[in-house]
Amino acid sequence: MKKRVAVLTGGGDAPGLNAVIRAIVKTAIRQYDYQVIGFLDGFKGVIEKQLINLTEKNVSGILPRGGTILGTTNRDNPFHYWVNDRYEDKSDQCIATIKEHADCLIVIGGDGSLGIGYDLFQKGLPVIGCPKTIDNDLRLNNSQTFGFDTAYAYATEALDRLHSTAESHHRIVCLEVMGRNAGWIALYSGLAGGADVILIPEIPFRYEKIVDKINERLAHNKKFSLVVVAEGAMPEGGEAIYQNSSHEGSPLRLGGIADVVANQLEKITGREARSIVLGHLQRGGSPTAHDRILATLYGAAAMDLVAKEQYGYVVSLDNNQVTPVPLAEATKGIKTVAVDSDLVNTARKIGISFGD
Repeated sequence: MKKRVAVLTGGGDAPGLNAVIRAIVKTAIRQYDYQVIGFLDGFKGVIEKQLINLTEKNVSGILPRGGTILGTTNRDNPFHYWVNDRYEDKSDQCIATIKEHADCLIVIGGDGSLGIGYDLFQKGLPVIGCPKTIDNDLRLNNSQTFGFDTAYAYATEALDRLHSTAESHHRIVCLEVMGRNAGWIALYSGLAGGADVILIPEIPFRYEKIVDKINERLAHNKKFSLVVVAEGAMPEGGEAIYQNSSHEGSPLRLGGIADVVANQLEKITGREARSIVLGHLQRGGSPTAHDRILATLYGAAAMDLVAKEQYGYVVSLDNNQVTPVPLAEATKGIKTVAVDSDLVNTARKIGISFGD
């Protein structure tokens, strides 16, 4: 019998998900003559037995499309599954369903979904991981995750647009970007978009230091300032801001810090300040060429690991070479911005403030 491979997408959506699904299916069929099935809506589809056969016809034309044809969710952990007003462990049921329909599972996801994959692997399920997150916070050597390039490119475009309106009205503009507890999107987009201040979770900020930068610009007759704020940024001695969720089982959701920063800067400086939250605009739309290529590399590499039966690993790209990383390592915490990295030091050299 043909080897049967199951695949699912979990966690938040990211540009490039369809590209990696396409690469998995085409490599499985053309290179290995395997059968591929897809579970719908992440691990929820496994528990509810919602699945489809994936063929080359299914994946035709999806390379440039955003989102995921399989659907996804970030609140259906089979080890902690919400049923009838309480949580239950559905992991054994999850494994039984996967083994009924496939010989192994490829999990396309970030630290949460890959963490679930690793837990299932520890319980005996053959699992391969494929890294996805716009936050770029997976511990994968020097590798980026697909979705990140598209996200910070869009944030950069937003800064380009805000530059002209901020300058016209002499405003302080605070742009909030995603990234959870890592500042990669803020750092990259802030550098590429010419931000004056970049606030990231790794460097707690002080309002007086931000004001110093604004006043420095005013002294040079620059009557506007652009502040990029990572959603997980926090003031020195303070805490990150979370939004309440109306869905049981949903993870805590960061957000709202840019509005707080804008209000405080307006009070301190007496100058008009506005906040903008990019939110899910960073997740949607067509992936960049870089993300399409990276996702394709990862999808094909994941299927190569299946063929070798090298389970318990996640594919990664290190120095342009595809290298498997143990799931145990990839899910052991997150990769954050090093405060003494070349990128941070370069930003400081050209006059960008981190509010410290």
